[in-house]
Amino acid sequence: MSQPSSTTPALFSRGDFNGFWALFADNLANMVIISSICMYVFQIPHTIVFGRILPGLGVALLVGLAFYANLARRLAAKEGRTDVTALPYGISTPVLFVYLFGVMMPAYLVGLKAGLQPKDAGVQAWQIAMAAALVGGIIEASGALIGPYLKRITPRAGMLGTLAGIALVYIATVPLAEIMEHPLIGFPALIIVLIGLVAHYRLPAGLPAGLLAILVGVVMAAATGQIKPPTSNQPVISLHLPFPLFSDLIIGLRLLFLQFPTLLLAIIPIEIYNFIETMNNVESAEAAGDHYPVGTCQWMDGVGTMAGALFGGPFPTTVYIGHPAYKRLGARSGYALAVGVVFFLISILGLMDLFHRWIPVAAVAPMLVFVGITIAGQAFQAVPARHAVAVAFALIPHVSDILVKRMGGVLRETSGWLAHPSVPALQTKLDALRSESLHPELLQRFLQNGYIHYEGQLMLSKGAILVGLLWGSIVAFLIDRKTHEAAAFCFAAAALTFFGIIHIPQGFGFYPTHPLVYSYLLLALCSLGLRFLPEEPAPDTHANEPPPTPKNRHPKNRHPKNRP
Repeated sequence: MSQPSSTTPALFSRGDFNGFWALFADNLANMVIISSICMYVFQIPHTIVFGRILPGLGVALLVGLAFYANLARRLAAKEGRTDVTALPYGISTPVLFVYLFGVMMPAYLVGLKAGLQPKDAGVQAWQIAMAAALVGGIIEASGALIGPYLKRITPRAGMLGTLAGIALVYIATVPLAEIMEHPLIGFPALIIVLIGLVAHYRLPAGLPAGLLAILVGVVMAAATGQIKPPTSNQPVISLHLPFPLFSDLIIGLRLLFLQFPTLLLAIIPIEIYNFIETMNNVESAEAAGDHYPVGTCQWMDGVGTMAGALFGGPFPTTVYIGHPAYKRLGARSGYALAVGVVFFLISILGLMDLFHRWIPVAAVAPMLVFVGITIAGQAFQAVPARHAVAVAFALIPHVSDILVKRMGGVLRETSGWLAHPSVPALQTKLDALRSESLHPELLQRFLQNGYIHYEGQLMLSKGAILVGLLWGSIVAFLIDRKTHEAAAFCFAAAALTFFGIIHIPQGFGFYPTHPLVYSYLLLALCSLGLRFLPEEPAPDTHANEPPPTPKNRHPKNRHPKNRP
């Protein structure tokens, strides 16, 4: 066992190069999404996107990643270890989309209806999102008050299972689809990732697989003519020093609380999601061998989000999913600090526009696929074998979540494509599709023709990370015969449904008559009633063990040599 040492560990190790490119790719993908949607959907001027929003996010990333790099070095020095990996940090992809389409989109559409020009409506949406991020940062930081307690009482299967769901559907599946759509770019990069990072083959000259994968993707994009060349009037470097945007933030707070208070109903649940995601990610790091204080991390996430909001960043930041992947790459603390510094420099020098043009998403997608599958794999490996079914149960709400989000996008785009003002009856139906409010007749057609159980998927998707955590925990408690704990989580699920935090499409409110409230209460009572049933021995499940035979049916005859 390692003895504590006062020796300060090295800031950088060889594995930090691969870790850098993995985390760089993850954050770069989000930055490309942000810049594209802000400019082309919300019509926010180029000067604000690259002069205010991205520098503000650069501040948040520098603050957070520098903190977590230092936290890792302190842990390594305290425990006398050289294998401590810093927690990754950035903008959570599910939260990003909620802020884009749950906060900014409604504010943008209301601005248009009020007669604002598209650019003015986009600027107003950005100001409101800044205020929302500030409020969200306060909620994130407050999670430090209850985070340690929640982590202590929640089974690992629930926490890691719901993370695995996010990883599979958003971090692995979506980027893999991007690779399939651009195979000439994505497949060569994916092959390098599979060989160097998944199968652990040493590449020629010891080149970092992450860097090589991205470079190959860029070269293939250039060779196939899929890189956008800069125009003559676009400077390569333009300085955008960040400074506090008090006036824009005050305007945003006034708009948020006086004209758009209903947006708080979207902000509160998603920030609860955010600090629970941090709790889950810290648990994931603990399962990989690095023990960080969850309360400190939740507090820091709130501080980073508030710092970003003050400088123009309208999106919350959090401990990133994926610590086990970075640890597997051999990353320590230097990769986190390097990503923070590099993104800060990129954002204030206006280089994100250059990256936006020169690095296609398909070139960085393989690194995201690697992170996603590593997280999903850890969820099953870091829990007792008997809890594998609980992990699998926790995945389900996230599958529903991506189905609903993608179906909603199809409905919006289809309605806009088919809309024609000269057909009022058709226009009414298309307006309903655009708002994702499906007519009961259409829902019935979905069911009769075997398309999709939209209402059920929608309810599963609302608060997916909480729903996955709750169900994974309930199933794990029942497997372990901890019926009182299972009942407590059922009561919690009933309360969260009552207030619209999970399952309710309309969001935060009061829903005392909703059937799911009573369904959870019934499950709680059944869990408590299990104590009156005759108890049979819990199944002793062993990973990778062959089916019982007459020789090894009894536990005393089980021996490692009998396992493949």
